[in-house]
Amino acid sequence: MSVLVVGSVALDTIKTPTGERKDSLGGSATYFSYAASFFTKLHMVGVVGKDFPAKHIALLKKRGIDLKGLEITKGKSFRWTGSYEGDLNQAETLNTELNVFGDFSPKIPDSYKDIKYVFLANIDPDLQMDVLRQIKKPTLVVADTMNLWIDIKRKSLEKLLKKVDIFILNDAECAQLTGDHNHLRAARKILSMGPKYVVVKKGCHGSLLFGKNEFFTAPAYPLTVVHDPTGAGDSFAGGFVGYLAQTKKLDKKSIRKAVVMGTVVASYNVEGFSLDRLKRLKKSDIIKRVNDVKKIVSW
Repeated sequence: MSVLVVGSVALDTIKTPTGERKDSLGGSATYFSYAASFFTKLHMVGVVGKDFPAKHIALLKKRGIDLKGLEITKGKSFRWTGSYEGDLNQAETLNTELNVFGDFSPKIPDSYKDIKYVFLANIDPDLQMDVLRQIKKPTLVVADTMNLWIDIKRKSLEKLLKKVDIFILNDAECAQLTGDHNHLRAARKILSMGPKYVVVKKGCHGSLLFGKNEFFTAPAYPLTVVHDPTGAGDSFAGGFVGYLAQTKKLDKKSIRKAVVMGTVVASYNVEGFSLDRLKRLKKSDIIKRVNDVKKIVSW
């Protein structure tokens, strides 16, 4: 089962305690697509400028990601500059240049409109809703968000949640949206807004899955060195949705295992800058680390 992702494709300049990179390949749709491609076929919708390096396009195509929905338009590509100091769970944004992404209005190619698995990456909730209007009959809709949209587009986000099957957000966004720092109470509030499941990402502390009469937690995979946390959340979502598309099952057991798959793929992502680590990753590596997680949580 293939997956449609709509989100950002960017050039990131990043500094962490272990090094720095300038104009590396980034963006929510990019990380999601590459992570999910270990499990299924990807179709990407996004926008970049004429300055976007051809080598990045070639990399994504080589991975088998369908870029028919990626617009290359006049102007400069979306650029983000960030720094991680001390707390690697939190990036300090130093500069954001939206450029062509500021006028992004997703146009879903006709050949994408029948795709059953849809991931709405972190973009304006009004645009996320517009994407859903263009899709015919999706089987699974998963959405992400960020603190900005909770702050300035809350009503639009609440309307979107009525159309979403699974909602993914981090613990700070969960508290911001609900006004409650207790994860269980907060998740119940979000579930009452429409989603069947809520996944709360807690960075190096793992993730939590909530549903009606359902709770599951997966620990973060223990690492001695984290080079770049950028894209970890989107890589998690890619592993999560990609696995569900591969299995073509949405039962509780499959969704729980999808959380672990997402956790493992994200753990590999942070071991390198940009997609460096994922480019060297093999499916067998993912399975091995999933089995390691099983041992960690067993007693």
